[in-house]
Amino acid sequence: QAQFVESGGGLVQPGGSLRLSCESSKTIFGFKAVGWYRQAPGKQRELVAAMSNYGSSTNYSDSVKGRFTISRDNAKRTAYLQMADLKPEDTAVYYCNIGLWAEVLSGHPPDSWGQGTQVTVST
Repeated sequence: QAQFVESGGGLVQPGGSLRLSCESSKTIFGFKAVGWYRQAPGKQRELVAAMSNYGSSTNYSDSVKGRFTISRDNAKRTAYLQMADLKPEDTAVYYCNIGLWAEVLSGHPPDSWGQGTQVTVST
């Protein structure tokens, strides 16, 4: 059983919006920080946004600050990434994962990765 199932990606024009979802099968989901990451072709995976276990703290990369919003519903074991004003440089496969706050921020959470969801921003 996949630990993380990401969905909601697609093709969108610059300036458009998408909402990504990440459903987890992990029973400890609500006790862990969650992070959204992305990997563009030829580049390393990078942290985009993170949220602490109960949502009191968030962290965003400079490249998405003010455009992306992370949220979570622990009862549904689901994390969300609302993306607005999308740019071609946001094109990537987007993943989620959980871990301790430091692990999520470091980009090295302990759990295996899901398949991700492709986001393509293009005219």
